[in-house]
Amino acid sequence: MTKTVAVLHGGWSAEREVSLVSGKAVAAALRDRGHRVDLIDVTRDLEALLRALRPAPEVVFNALHGKGGEDGTIQGVLDMLGLPYTHSGLRPSAIAMSKPATKQVVAAVGIRTARGVVATPQQVVERHLFEPPYVVKPAEEGSSVGVRIVRANDNAPAIDLGAWHFGDALVEEYIPGRELTVGVMGDRALTVTEIAHSHAFFDYEAKYTEGHAVHTLPARVPDLVFTEAMRQALLAHRTLGCRGISRSDFRWDDTRPGAEGLVFLELNTQPGFTPISLVPEQAKHVGIGFADLCEWLLGEAACDR
Repeated sequence: MTKTVAVLHGGWSAEREVSLVSGKAVAAALRDRGHRVDLIDVTRDLEALLRALRPAPEVVFNALHGKGGEDGTIQGVLDMLGLPYTHSGLRPSAIAMSKPATKQVVAAVGIRTARGVVATPQQVVERHLFEPPYVVKPAEEGSSVGVRIVRANDNAPAIDLGAWHFGDALVEEYIPGRELTVGVMGDRALTVTEIAHSHAFFDYEAKYTEGHAVHTLPARVPDLVFTEAMRQALLAHRTLGCRGISRSDFRWDDTRPGAEGLVFLELNTQPGFTPISLVPEQAKHVGIGFADLCEWLLGEAACDR
């Protein structure tokens, strides 16, 4: 059935450029399906957004990433307007954007996470809060923005205070091993992808620059690890109360027996929809094309008023 759809993209977070690509890809797919699509570049101007949403669309496809679009802010606006929208509602979005809060929630249902502490940038530069190597990342950002591994022989400070504009940091123990990720679509985990890349870790550039990462799906890992990663991703999705799709990221220390080395890192409530993004790739692997995935999300759209 043809719908009038507003696709929100852009935003003002560090992930703006990725969101612009996601939104254009989604809009093109939905137009090809016959929907009437209005592509809206969201800024901090709330009045402009309200004007752009008049007359009200039947559904909003939220293709925003990062702060403002993925942390409950835009979800709250859409709830107040009574507009159904894709992906998770206000509460799970706000929780998932906070890495420390997410870790607490999933740990309560038995999902293992890396040991970590929240600290101010000044505390991070004053002394090592863990024995190196350890990881420093913004407590509330997505797409590995601002993440750094601190090693024992590093001469540079753990944080460049002049360039750090993310607020508090999350300092975590470094988990050696391999990068795994699992997409969840509704009530099913899709598959496990292993990510190999040329960078020290799967950072922003490696995620969104073609040729910087190799995705192996399904991941070539023991069945026990594969099954446990799928189980934990679905459990995290349900525990946070996510809707639509999400993606959970893991590290797997393959020197440990069984699935003991599997460690949950974070959950993304609005994974990328770029041509090289992980969840659309996983959906395609299980027989769900990009346009079908977008269409399914429209059907799952709801308002949390």
